[in-house]
Amino acid sequence: MDFELSAAQLRFRDEVRQFLAGLPPQTSAAVHDTGTLHSWDVHRAMAERGWLKAAWPVEQGGQGRDPFEMATLNEEFARAGIPIEGWLIAELVAKTLQIVGTQQQRHEVIPAILGGEILLCLGYSEPDSGSDVAAARTRATRDGDGWVIDGQKMFTTMAHEASYVFLLARTNPDVPKHRGLTMFLVPLDADGVQVRPVHTLGGERTNATFYDRVRVPDSARVGEVDGGWDVMMVALAFERQPAAAGHLLHLLGRALDWARTAGPDGPAPIERPEVRACLARAYTDLEVSRLMGYRMTWLTSRDVLPHTEGSLAKLFSSEALMRASASLVDVVGADALLTGHGTGAPADGWIEHEFRHSVVTTIYAGTSEIQRGIIAERHLGLPRATARRAGS
Repeated sequence: MDFELSAAQLRFRDEVRQFLAGLPPQTSAAVHDTGTLHSWDVHRAMAERGWLKAAWPVEQGGQGRDPFEMATLNEEFARAGIPIEGWLIAELVAKTLQIVGTQQQRHEVIPAILGGEILLCLGYSEPDSGSDVAAARTRATRDGDGWVIDGQKMFTTMAHEASYVFLLARTNPDVPKHRGLTMFLVPLDADGVQVRPVHTLGGERTNATFYDRVRVPDSARVGEVDGGWDVMMVALAFERQPAAAGHLLHLLGRALDWARTAGPDGPAPIERPEVRACLARAYTDLEVSRLMGYRMTWLTSRDVLPHTEGSLAKLFSSEALMRASASLVDVVGADALLTGHGTGAPADGWIEHEFRHSVVTTIYAGTSEIQRGIIAERHLGLPRATARRAGS
């Protein structure tokens, strides 16, 4: 595989870098400090440049950019520390709707997403089911030509900014749990919906959402009745990206700046062998994470959904970020735990930030244990773990 970017890809990378260089210097810290990893100013500026629909075909109003150009865009935003999670969540729903949505959903919801008008959030997890999302208890009951939804979802990140929740609900309690689920697009301004903040160890705001007799028309249904698990598998193939690799890329850049800067009491930290070893290990893990991401990009460019490859990349990159941030805390010492940007903390506080945030990345989009189970069963052909069999 040729890893060199083409002339067109290099031009696009330079365009993205120029855009990012023109942002106010404190944009990254300011967005992270809100706890909501989304900036409407950045989002709308991306929409004006057509980047929110850059990967979509020209005949659908997009720019027809290839998956490697889009991977480059994501990497450059990560390098600059500008979070775009809001767009990435909305985009994965748009891609899912393009495959399994109705004509009405494709004509009404997708253009609003790609035009930067709305965000969406994911309503999978529940308080009593943890990572076992197929054990969902949120009910959707037929009511005439529509549905009534009752229940609760946890970790509905971006719900306080989004217009819709892509919600998994139980529509048939009398069949095996994976076969009695249906997906819905539920407006978050509907009567009976409540959004309450939940603040995480990583400093982010996520949400708990509550649904009390929320009425939606059947046109809000995505996919077949009781076919929600298959719909969610399509969405998860887009969600399980090596996103933590972007955080590692940004952290490594900040850590290198710290290591190369001499302090008042002696030479630059890069002169210490343990610092060089720590940075070398982190860089090696970063390169492996990037290669796994490129593998997924290559498969996507051939219209193959990267199911197992997504689990491999997500597992490795999230645990690599956790290893690197913990190792940096060790070599920097007590000062590494100083918080806040612009406070004189080593690496401008990003080591402390990622030390907390990295733990969360091993949970989002399926825990590390879930990813190991998927890899063992689907890639290695091993039997299902006993604990998972008991819950099926």
